[in-house]
Amino acid sequence: MSPEQLSKLFQDFNQQKIIIIGDIMLDSYVWGKVERISPESPVPIVSVSKKEVRLGGAANVAMNIAALGATPILCSVVGNDDAADTLHKLLLQFKMTAQGILKSKDRKTTVKTRIMSGSHHHVRVDEEITSPISENGTKLVIEKISNLITQEKVNAIIFEDYDKGVISSSLIEQVVAIANKNSIPVIVDPKKRNFSDYKGITLFKPNLKELREGTKNDFENITLEKLNETTTVLKEQQNIKGILLTLSEKGLYLNYNSVNKIFPAHIRNISDVSGAGDTVVSVAALCEALKVEPELMAMLCNLAGGIVCEYAGVVPIDKEKLLKEAIENL
Repeated sequence: MSPEQLSKLFQDFNQQKIIIIGDIMLDSYVWGKVERISPESPVPIVSVSKKEVRLGGAANVAMNIAALGATPILCSVVGNDDAADTLHKLLLQFKMTAQGILKSKDRKTTVKTRIMSGSHHHVRVDEEITSPISENGTKLVIEKISNLITQEKVNAIIFEDYDKGVISSSLIEQVVAIANKNSIPVIVDPKKRNFSDYKGITLFKPNLKELREGTKNDFENITLEKLNETTTVLKEQQNIKGILLTLSEKGLYLNYNSVNKIFPAHIRNISDVSGAGDTVVSVAALCEALKVEPELMAMLCNLAGGIVCEYAGVVPIDKEKLLKEAIENL
């Protein structure tokens, strides 16, 4: 693809609307200094100097979609609590809509609090409810998604599954049916609980651990032949068009149409792999929305995932840097 064609593709990202269904959370950070041990118990005392709250989970995918110039629409269920109010303020701050988010008095907005000193991570405290949402809650989410598809020109749907209870087999089945009826591609970033429920979708994007758990296939050697064998069976069993498998520092693998290939990772100074999967699924969704050839999609995803690993913490993709590297490498 020529530089002009790549630039046009990236401009076309700006016209896309992407629904993201999944578990939204807040990532809370508490930084401070450790200068002594508690006399009450042999644990460090952290003298707090800074606090920060960031969008996490499915909301980080929305951040990536927005960073690429497209319009994200989050669909989820959160608690009717202070954390939900903070979530809404952050969405407004980043100019993202909350129209697809429902509040429930029976839920708790997921908050993950990390206590840090320098680069040392002392402890993480999770506040959450991970049981499935009620049948009525699922019905309301499906109605919300159906209405959004009717009202908006939705170009793709992402399931961003963190096993926190929002996504169920019933929700998957009904949303996929609506999407297929409206010719909307469905892209899935799965977890173990619902792994086998994603049927009739466009693109499945597990990582290697999730593939092993989901297929109960603990293969040790990551060979092209073994990956092809495992993913081909999975595609047939669940009626999936394509599988994009992230392989961490080894890059990623694609089994889609006639493409069966490992894309090695580009050489980089890796700082933090957190959030790379969110970036990959975001780029993949926009490529599917624009009917980009699978091989080019995989190349762009490979570049994007590598770029965000150069930064500490979870950060959305830099669109201009991705375009620059795409022009240089593709």
